Amino acid sequence: MRVARSATLLLALLPAVSWAQQTAEAPARGADAATTEEAVTSRVPLEEIRRYVAVYNAVRAAYVDPVDDKKLMQSAIRGLLLDLDPHSTYFDKEDAEAFDEQANGAYDGIGVELQQQPDNSSLKVISPIDDTPAARAGILAGDLIIAIDGKPISAIEATEPLRGVAGTKVVLTLVREGKPKPFDVTVTRETIRVTSVRSKMLEPGYGYIRLSTFQADTGADFQKHVAQLQQQAGGKLKGLVLDLRSNPGGLLTAAVQVADDLLEKGNIVSTRGRISISDARFDATPGDLLKGAPVVVLADAGSASASEVLAGALRDNGRARVVGSRTFGKGSVQTVLPLDNGDSVKLTTARYFTPSGKSIQATGIIPDVLLQPEKRAGDDDLPASLTDYSEATLPGHLRGDEEGTEGYKAGDVLPGDGPINDALAELKQPGSVLARQKAEAAKKPAAKPAAAAVAKPADATVKPAETKPAETKPAETKPAETKPAEQPAAAPATPAPAKQEAPASTAPIKP
Repeated sequence: MRVARSATLLLALLPAVSWAQQTAEAPARGADAATTEEAVTSRVPLEEIRRYVAVYNAVRAAYVDPVDDKKLMQSAIRGLLLDLDPHSTYFDKEDAEAFDEQANGAYDGIGVELQQQPDNSSLKVISPIDDTPAARAGILAGDLIIAIDGKPISAIEATEPLRGVAGTKVVLTLVREGKPKPFDVTVTRETIRVTSVRSKMLEPGYGYIRLSTFQADTGADFQKHVAQLQQQAGGKLKGLVLDLRSNPGGLLTAAVQVADDLLEKGNIVSTRGRISISDARFDATPGDLLKGAPVVVLADAGSASASEVLAGALRDNGRARVVGSRTFGKGSVQTVLPLDNGDSVKLTTARYFTPSGKSIQATGIIPDVLLQPEKRAGDDDLPASLTDYSEATLPGHLRGDEEGTEGYKAGDVLPGDGPINDALAELKQPGSVLARQKAEAAKKPAAKPAAAAVAKPADATVKPAETKPAETKPAETKPAETKPAEQPAAAPATPAPAKQEAPASTAPIKP
């Protein structure tokens, strides 16, 4: 079904690409029939086309150095997509092949999710992938990469600059909140085989599953890890902490499958776009792997796209409570359109909507229990580009339905084991984190009324616990080595039950 559904999507969308090519050629052919010319004029703004051709010819004729026609045209296409939104982009053949590898979970690089910044002066780290060279080197979500091997990002043309032969080294120049100036980090590339699912027992009967990304085998691996935890718990879990922190998304297929495995009924997600092929609705089918055991979802500012879909589906259906911070807010669907020369266009074609009908775009998922990281010296003096880590801060982002509401604040990245302890406490006894926070507030000295006046409400923010959970070795499942048949794509015109293959949402660059 996966191949058929992808083929249906491409067959529906490729005529639009073909039509665009035909209408662009029409003025050059000089149609004789008035009706043909009127039809073309109604579709293509001829004056704007002529303006583009004039500029194109001026560059070819007068630029200080000769410019290759192919390079000039590719630059023009990239510029066309760059001003649409941060997630629409043009891939040449090499970049398109590298992008396709993300669904398979195996490639040579450093293991980090990146977001190209519109000004092309830096790459923003969405998240380092667990147990990869980037994570081991200490690269953090929110870091800005401003140079690679001493070369400024603006001077690097490829969209996958950090990929390379396993064993080779690359030097990254980073800007990080709390650091007074840029600093270098040396990372050794290796073959990245992403294990998207890890699990362990936090306490007898209480399980923990970490989803680091959504790829082709994530759904099947999730089922295996649930079965392993249940066996360790003697047949049934008392509860589960589902960790989606710094999960940048991936295949919507996998997120829908995980949601369906935890829901007996109800809507999971819907997508809406300008054309009917982008509209779909995915509902759960009977069967809850946990048999009703409570679930707490742990999320933060690095949780984006498909991970927000999963968190929204479980929360809106009353299946789980969300603990952490406001998520990233990437509520759009991208479709990869292959071109006849091997290049591809990744185009935003739809928006996600949670079961309650709310758009994720630029607002994200607001947790039921809000956590904050430990405040560090100098945080108040940092520029907004480093402290506000969200879709809403990306230049050119799609406007969210509830964007700009009073009191909006981007979420925080929540590393470490403290948030896991808070999620476990909330899982075992709902409201316990809030009770602890109130108790801590009551112990504060009464000699600081000014600080109390500006403090956040007691039920709004808590600090993660300092104790560490019991150390157990995560159970791991090796990802499948075969490449999935489908490409990341938008939703089909006729939605299928969620147990079948769903469309896919693309993730950011993964070098």
